[in-house]
Amino acid sequence: QVQLVESGGGLMQAGGSLRLSCAAFGRTFSNYAMGWFRQAPGKERAFVAAINWNGESTFYADSVKGRFTISRDNAKNTAYLQMNRLRPEDTAVYYCAAFAVGTDWYRLGYSADEYDYWGQGTQVTVSS
Repeated sequence: QVQLVESGGGLMQAGGSLRLSCAAFGRTFSNYAMGWFRQAPGKERAFVAAINWNGESTFYADSVKGRFTISRDNAKNTAYLQMNRLRPEDTAVYYCAAFAVGTDWYRLGYSADEYDYWGQGTQVTVSS
């Protein structure tokens, strides 16, 4: 198993930036593909971004493409979500998630049910 702990959320004005971190504890971090999801009040959990085991492959939801960047540092067992040009509609609880890639090294996960491990979430609030 791997345990995930998010940090870096907070309150930000529209147009500002935040960087979320997801620290992984337990198994070898590079064995896992990572993803970020978010859930706004009254809405379902939505995909934000995904990254493969070594960071060479990434994918983004259309709503964040060009503003958010997912990355990872396997030496630090940490994934990141850099969020720029924040908008009020980015307000949500942000979750990082992981699944073991096995031998499918370049696989990305695009839906929540592909992920086996989840963090507790971190609140991001963007004011207008």
